[in-house]
Amino acid sequence: MSSMLRGFAPVLAAALLVGVLIASVPAGVQSIGVCYGIIGSNIPPPHDVVQLYRSYNILSMRVYSVEPPALDALRSTGVSLILGTTNDDVVLLAAGASNAASWVQTNVKPYYPDVKIKYIAVGNELTDGAAQSIVAAMRNLNDALAAAGLGDIKVSTAVKMDVIANSYPPSSAVFAQPYMTEVAQLLATTGAPLLANVYPYFAYLGDQDNISLGYATFQLGAPPVTDSSNGLVYTNLFDAMLDAFYAALEKAGAPGVAVVVSESGWPSAGGVAATVENARVYNQGLIDHVAHGTPKKPGPIEAYLFAIFNENQKPGEEIERNFGLFYPTNNAPVYPINFSSSMACNRTRLRGSRRHKMY
Repeated sequence: MSSMLRGFAPVLAAALLVGVLIASVPAGVQSIGVCYGIIGSNIPPPHDVVQLYRSYNILSMRVYSVEPPALDALRSTGVSLILGTTNDDVVLLAAGASNAASWVQTNVKPYYPDVKIKYIAVGNELTDGAAQSIVAAMRNLNDALAAAGLGDIKVSTAVKMDVIANSYPPSSAVFAQPYMTEVAQLLATTGAPLLANVYPYFAYLGDQDNISLGYATFQLGAPPVTDSSNGLVYTNLFDAMLDAFYAALEKAGAPGVAVVVSESGWPSAGGVAATVENARVYNQGLIDHVAHGTPKKPGPIEAYLFAIFNENQKPGEEIERNFGLFYPTNNAPVYPINFSSSMACNRTRLRGSRRHKMY
């Protein structure tokens, strides 16, 4: 990870420069989360990244591996965290309780509670044989956390839409593989949510004949879609995709498990419908929408935008390098975005206490 901005002053200057674009928000009120990826040659140092989050009151973060400089930068900041294991870690964690105990002692105990680790994500979008190790790895990590006195940290796994079969209409959705039923039932036992990466962009890309751009990007006036099985009316694709997860959880015997949207976003360049304006409209639409919930599950949605920066070394198609909200070279926003609707959602909460076919 190369250096770009050092110290707080440059970050503060960038925040002031774009203050007219991203609304200021009250201190202490939690915003929608944002994923922090580091697959780039020009990503700022962790301290500056954390200051950028705090400058815009983004108080939830997801990271994909244990990076000690990033965790140290999060100490005593109040930023809550989804901490990921690497996909390579999963088989090791599943192999034995001692491996999980060692992982917790090395990667969690030195940081918690100074770092507000909320969830541990056991892998990200695991497939094939590695996916069969998820349940054992989750069980071993749960036991290791409990033994270390860290049982408040919830263990889950992050999945993509491919784990769902029969996703249209949403009420017909089921998990495609037996291991996901085991995952769901374990989450029901521990009280942890399922982490789901929900990308209407890829659903739209794969079925443009049946999905309108407006429906995929939260635009008012897009023709609604009715689930013929239960009569629920969907005005956007995100809700339909999320409710497919809830339907699958019910069929797996885990109706009480919540779904946290651990990634969602829209690329601003590099592919079909990947424009700055479409990215702005989708991400702003998601921020504005999370207060309301879905037709099946009304109420606030916990969601994480992907991602804080464009990452110029991500493999794959060009769109993969253009999901960022900010340019890493100067911390300037890729497009104007306002987090204030998310703030209102979380104020209400405080007072009261990738790819598939879908059309």
